[in-house]
Amino acid sequence: MKTTETPAPPPAESGATVHKTDQHPAARRPSGRQREGTVLNVFSHGVLVIWAIMVVMPLVWAVMTSFKDDGSIFGSPWSLPDRLHFGNWARAWTDAHMSDYFLNTVLVVGGSLVGTLALGSMAAYVLARFDFPGNRFIYYLFVGGMSFPVMLALVPLFYVVNNMGLLNTIHGLILVYIAYSLPFTVFFLTAFFRTLPTSVAEAAFVDGASHTRTFFQVMLPMAKPGLISVGIFNFLGQWNQYMLPTVLNTDPDKKVLTQGLVQLAVSQGYKGDWSGLFAGLVMAMLPVLAAYIVFQRQVVQGLTAGALK
Repeated sequence: MKTTETPAPPPAESGATVHKTDQHPAARRPSGRQREGTVLNVFSHGVLVIWAIMVVMPLVWAVMTSFKDDGSIFGSPWSLPDRLHFGNWARAWTDAHMSDYFLNTVLVVGGSLVGTLALGSMAAYVLARFDFPGNRFIYYLFVGGMSFPVMLALVPLFYVVNNMGLLNTIHGLILVYIAYSLPFTVFFLTAFFRTLPTSVAEAAFVDGASHTRTFFQVMLPMAKPGLISVGIFNFLGQWNQYMLPTVLNTDPDKKVLTQGLVQLAVSQGYKGDWSGLFAGLVMAMLPVLAAYIVFQRQVVQGLTAGALK
């Protein structure tokens, strides 16, 4: 009786991949580090979702309330408006003089923003690129200016502006805003200019460019992300500034938006125009939100440029 033997499988050729169908269960089980990373990822995303809700919900509620009447605001504050009351916005824009306050704010913030970026970028470029006696001392003076509370400077600042004849003027408020914003601007842009390649400026000098031309035509365009980032931060601070214009600008015809909102809240005593107040509040928020939405990519690039280079 003959026994038939099953031929052995041919040996695997060199370079061929052998797939194992049976793996040990422990090999498919995630490691402790992977489980910790998953838990941390879920926790961080949960915190970000909660933070987003906390930030977005008040904005949505303010916009929704601006289209309600006063009765609906107090009777059903969390419900949707029965209809859109566009008269609230028209009343706030005309009767509450929000149009005048808006124009004054645009003039003050626009002029101070241009002046802050122009002076701050030039000072930061010199401090970052040139070595001279007193360089670090001047730099630390700007850094120290960020830690000086503006509340302590209100009284002497009032007398200085008054003696210069700039009290209750638009250009006087612009100069104060520039001085208030320069320390942070110089501090931010000095660190940004240090990250830019030196070879580009050296090549411009070899081609015969002066220091002024090198700065305005070569280095300043390269610093565009940093300028946009610090410009957005200054815009937010100057647009929402209330203390400085309250002390230095008491002329009713030259008040800014923050003063106008307070005036709108207290103008009618206990019978406040709440629907008009929320409409004015949304008017004050929209330019800030629009600026950040438009330039959010540049803001992120400016904040991460130093870490990426």
